[in-house]
Amino acid sequence: MAALSSTLLEIAFILYLVAIFLFGGSIRDKRKKIEKVSKWTVLAVGTTIAGFIANIGYFITRWIASGHAPVSNLFEFATAFGMMLVLAFIILYFIYKVAILGLFTLPIVLLLIAYGSMFPSDITPLIPSLQSHWLYIHVTTAALGQAILAISAIAGIIHLVTVVDQKKSSKKTFWLESIMYVLVVTLGFILITTIFRSFDYQADFNWVDKEGKEAVMSFQLPALVGPNEGELVTEGRFEPLLELPALISAAKLNTVIWSVLIGTILYGILRLIFRKRISAVIKPFTKNVNLELVDEIGYRSVAIGFPIFTLGALIFAMIWAQIAWTRFWGWDPKEVWALITWLFYAAYLHLRLSKGWHGEKSAWLAVIGFAIIMFNLIFVNLVIAGLHSYA
Repeated sequence: MAALSSTLLEIAFILYLVAIFLFGGSIRDKRKKIEKVSKWTVLAVGTTIAGFIANIGYFITRWIASGHAPVSNLFEFATAFGMMLVLAFIILYFIYKVAILGLFTLPIVLLLIAYGSMFPSDITPLIPSLQSHWLYIHVTTAALGQAILAISAIAGIIHLVTVVDQKKSSKKTFWLESIMYVLVVTLGFILITTIFRSFDYQADFNWVDKEGKEAVMSFQLPALVGPNEGELVTEGRFEPLLELPALISAAKLNTVIWSVLIGTILYGILRLIFRKRISAVIKPFTKNVNLELVDEIGYRSVAIGFPIFTLGALIFAMIWAQIAWTRFWGWDPKEVWALITWLFYAAYLHLRLSKGWHGEKSAWLAVIGFAIIMFNLIFVNLVIAGLHSYA
């Protein structure tokens, strides 16, 4: 069953990749009437739905194989988040019939699946605190809410790529290009992790955790930074340049550093090839976008996603925390960032409805909101040690 699950995820990945090219063909075929449904669009949406069905198949078969909802580690959560993002896109597509939304959504989904696949994907037993039906109630609801909120950011990126003038350098071009840079850094992470994984690289360190206990930490990339009071026990491996405090997961921060280094090099290569900003390269695809419709999609995504996120990430989370840890709130880093995310989107709705922040202002807010979600998913989960840290 586990092998079938992996195969279905690979099929979903391939179908999403094919759908991207079909969406690109749809947009180029209908530049003057981008909202009009074409044969390319029908094929693209059909392929996306087929990929989503395979994705659901992966989710169900892995659930059967593991005996629990497949959202218990970073591989499972990232792939589930990608599946939820596709579901959100499909629903919004049939409401608004905007093909370009698929062209920008599916690459993010592929990055999420590829990103998650860089982490251990073995099925392992749940720790006692996770052995609860609240696992799938809390986590899947939170993931769905975040996925719908992510659509608002994708609509925001489409809006910004359309309206920001790429002919001159400005704060807007800088921050828009920063988004593209982060996406390339994610590619850098996938690239460098795949390379060292192919060589079965591993370096083990004896170290002392924040509770003063001795433990073993494994690195899958050469250690540029090392753990607290770390001692390298694997011969022939790279000695770290810097020792980190026990609060920070050295192995995971080391991965982040490598990702930034390789991602920056990759970004520089792309800039040399295209001789222009990446956002300027994709701008032609948004030439005839209906900005009012894209703005509406962004707002509706937040209006729908916000209450779902509130239920999953706050209310259900507090109920489970009371059951598992006998307290509703404990200022764990993950809990704090969930609250920050909630407060930000509450501010988004306030500024949108009360202050009239529509169009470009709303688009920037949506992108910032997604950056907060990704910071929570990647940095808080990987680097800051806490009760919610994923393996």
